[in-house]
Amino acid sequence: MLGGGRDFQVKTLPLFPTSVVGSMPRPAWVRELINGDSDIDESDYRRRMDSAIRSVIALQETAGLDVLTDGEWGRKSYIGVIAELASGFELSVSEDGRPWTVVTERLAPRQPGFIAREVAQVKQLTDSAVKATLPSPALLGERMWDPVQSAAAYPTRESFVEACVPILRNEVELLRDEGVAIVQIDDPHLCLFVDPEVRAGYDDPDRAADFSVEMTNQVVEGIDDVRLAVHLCRRAGARVRGDHAHHGGYGPILAALNRLRVHHLTMEFTAPQAGDMAVFGDLRDDFEIGLGCVGCQPGKIDSVEEIVGRVEAALEFLDASRITLNPDCGFAPGSAAEVSLDEVFLKLCNEVEAARRLREQHG
Repeated sequence: MLGGGRDFQVKTLPLFPTSVVGSMPRPAWVRELINGDSDIDESDYRRRMDSAIRSVIALQETAGLDVLTDGEWGRKSYIGVIAELASGFELSVSEDGRPWTVVTERLAPRQPGFIAREVAQVKQLTDSAVKATLPSPALLGERMWDPVQSAAAYPTRESFVEACVPILRNEVELLRDEGVAIVQIDDPHLCLFVDPEVRAGYDDPDRAADFSVEMTNQVVEGIDDVRLAVHLCRRAGARVRGDHAHHGGYGPILAALNRLRVHHLTMEFTAPQAGDMAVFGDLRDDFEIGLGCVGCQPGKIDSVEEIVGRVEAALEFLDASRITLNPDCGFAPGSAAEVSLDEVFLKLCNEVEAARRLREQHG
């Protein structure tokens, strides 16, 4: 399927398994814990954060999800976690309160196993399958390389992206050794190339997309015994933060996607701009599809019937065994975003009920 290798062991999951994409909204007290009093000692901080993560695991279990994450609550920044894995970065805060990390020095390993320790903690709290998330190399290049501040260490964006590969690959190996069920690499950068406006800004957008795929493949190549996934984000967070939402179907990046050496693609499909699900017919038939069938827009809760309808539409092109259910994107688009955790719980309950009905119909 992916060039040979040992069969990996994944906890037995039902048909139409349910999960979150990765991040969960942080309530105000958790945001205060992360960004508040710097005088709190490490042991007290750790105790409070452990309690917070226990609560977000309990929320997902109560909703009935099959695959859990820690909500990425232990990270000061969701993609800025690279600064935990390697030194060479400076951290500041943007005007809207979001942490902003930029590379200023050559990378050196700092805390290998930071994400693996997140997984170890979750495994102590649940018997469910656990997913770990980490940013793609190209995403880090898009967000953390600056032509002025980074040039002395890495003259080009591409050179910085290449330097991120061994740091991330080591973490994936440690996650596998920890026994995580799924390793998900988040790559909204690759999904930018569905947008005609973005493509127009590149001399060779297809080469840029291929470079993103090549770097991700280097992170995961030859790693067995764990399910490997790529999350293709169309910046669903734009619906929360007011950022630019990218338009265009997946057609322009299908060739690049088919070169990814992973088992699973998570794709957004609740918004009209995502295009036609017929694109599934042009993807490799060994891909499992994480179907974005639950919207992330605050204030709108998709009904069970709406979620079932989206999955039924996908079943016109995919076998039921190839579909997993998840929201379009992470529910916390930025560590400072204010999103109702109670509302998210209701969305997840509807996702789980939709999966139950689908199993009755197709199991």
